[in-house]
Amino acid sequence: MTSLSLHYALGAALLPSALLASLASASGLRHEPPVEPQAPQSQPTPQPAARPSGGPALPGFLLGGRPESAPATASRPSDLRAKGEEKHLASLVQLTFGGQNAEGYFSFDDRRIIFQSTRPPYECDQIFSMNLEGSEVSLLSTGTGKTTCAYFFPDGQRVLFASTHAAGPECPPRPDYSKGYVWRVEPTFDIYTANADGTGLKPLVQQPGYDAEATISRDGKKIVFTSDRDGDLELYSMNADGTGVTRLTFAPGYDGGAFFSFDGTKIIYRAFHTSDEKVLAENRELLKQGLVRPTTMDLYVMDADGKNVRQVTKLGGASFAPFLHPDGKRVIFSTNHHDKDPKGREFDLFLVNLDGTGLEQVTFSAQFDGFPMWTSDGKRLVFASNRHGAAPRDTNLFLAEWKD
Repeated sequence: MTSLSLHYALGAALLPSALLASLASASGLRHEPPVEPQAPQSQPTPQPAARPSGGPALPGFLLGGRPESAPATASRPSDLRAKGEEKHLASLVQLTFGGQNAEGYFSFDDRRIIFQSTRPPYECDQIFSMNLEGSEVSLLSTGTGKTTCAYFFPDGQRVLFASTHAAGPECPPRPDYSKGYVWRVEPTFDIYTANADGTGLKPLVQQPGYDAEATISRDGKKIVFTSDRDGDLELYSMNADGTGVTRLTFAPGYDGGAFFSFDGTKIIYRAFHTSDEKVLAENRELLKQGLVRPTTMDLYVMDADGKNVRQVTKLGGASFAPFLHPDGKRVIFSTNHHDKDPKGREFDLFLVNLDGTGLEQVTFSAQFDGFPMWTSDGKRLVFASNRHGAAPRDTNLFLAEWKD
């Protein structure tokens, strides 16, 4: 996944508007979508659970049955799809309303969605879950530090995410932009598991350096994640209990935002690789400072043991957040390669066959669409988008009925 998961995926730690700003390293852009004539709307916000005096922290709770509601604005269309073009989306429903909401991923039974959100009273991302109607919103993380890249375990009883809360309750510092457009690879991110209601929080990977962007195979046996433990941003696998850590990628550059195929035999991910020694030396120096400057991102696939690495796309621009269809033959992902504006603001969802053929545009929003995931039957798709925001830079989660 987008933590820079550009899973932030560029998958899995940024939210889409911050993510798009980070993509400026490739295109020179800041994400400043046009202001829409709509007033900001509030949304139900879970409050942190009370902590008994002298007792343990209680990070999880259930909000109840209140769905978030759509802002009532005359300019809001009844059909949220791009007019006449999004033929693969038979219908589209908005699930969140306001703030920054991203990296929404289905539970393995397709009944709930786990996601990260910056919303009052939190100043940086926390982990939430909700049902497919956008109701029963539950805070799963501690409400402190910054979190990213959450995922359900297959049995639905536990969840997985990365957090900085052990290093302190504050949000981590922003990147040092005096060094150009860079992302901060937060060295205090560790990977945790918790019960599906947020209780029972336990560290799974806790060591110095960046560990995040974790997802799980459907049989529940393996986790893939990104780490800089060996001096570069690489992909690793481990057993579900945190043992058996194995390095999977070895090419210089940033490998991350990984997901298993439905049958567990392959891993799809995005990467920035280069043979330019000057760029590599600069990247190594930046990484020592907890920074990274990505440029072009492309998609790669490999066997689950790290063998048989193949490049899927060679599009230019930034392609990220890939997810394999249940049939194992197609990939959906986000990219700005088609945007003719040198600022590169427009990210849309595209389909491509696993062999790199058959490229097809899926969404046609003039802003950001990213972080897509299909249900296990391939009939529904969840993704994040800036479309129809009640305020500038709002990023919300949308649920589509998928049509082949």
